[in-house]
Amino acid sequence: MATSKEFFEFVTECLSKIDGTSSRPMMGEYVLYYFGRVFGGIYDNRVLIKITPSSLEFLADARKEIPYPGAKEMLSVDVEDTELLSRLLPAMLDELPIPKKRK
Repeated sequence: MATSKEFFEFVTECLSKIDGTSSRPMMGEYVLYYFGRVFGGIYDNRVLIKITPSSLEFLADARKEIPYPGAKEMLSVDVEDTELLSRLLPAMLDELPIPKKRK
């Protein structure tokens, strides 16, 4: 099951309240960015966040889920809790890999 357009629009509306967030379609789903660094994605109408020390601290009770077969586990998050996300994403920023420059 792919993510619906309605769910994608709902998520991007919630994330629009947090400066520095953006998204990009990728293989039928969506990758989520914070100041150009991947912090999670939208998979099968679920918002999942990369596991980092900060995300484990902020989302201690979150369910771990696999976004697609063969992928690493990620943390399920309530995207409507923009207050939490607005504190979590800056804490995660230095823990996220810097994108490689394209040639």
